[in-house]
Amino acid sequence: MMKKLMVAAIAAVLVTSSALAADLPPGKWWRRAEVAERLALSQEQQSKLDGVFRDAANDLIDRKGEVEKLTVALRGELDQPQLNRDDLRRLASRLTDARGKLFERELMMLVDMRAVLNDAQWTRLRAELDRQREQMREPMRQPMRQPMKRPMTPRGRRQ
Repeated sequence: MMKKLMVAAIAAVLVTSSALAADLPPGKWWRRAEVAERLALSQEQQSKLDGVFRDAANDLIDRKGEVEKLTVALRGELDQPQLNRDDLRRLASRLTDARGKLFERELMMLVDMRAVLNDAQWTRLRAELDRQREQMREPMRQPMRQPMKRPMTPRGRRQ
């Protein structure tokens, strides 16, 4: 029972990702023609956003790599026939710290990007992200279909 609780707790840590990563579109969203047009981004703003991204890229790669390494290490410990609670707790703590540092760096990149946008652009970007998020949630709200029943045999039994 304790092993199951520990595995569930560790799984929750592994599944949790930084909220910020889900907030912004992936990649260089400001270079996508439709986004740049909708936000009315100038060339100067796009260049500044490139600079913010470039300044953060190496640090983000390193921090994501550290999170990934610790995740693999944690999974390896969970696969051991005998679980060592102290080792698991230490790894979980290190993973939590690494995720916190990744989140902090992502947040600072967002702050720097926000400083490039004017209020109207930021509002339009947030509205677009909210709309996209809502569209992604919509299929999850629809009721699950009932599974198809297997056809009956001539004797009235299911195949």
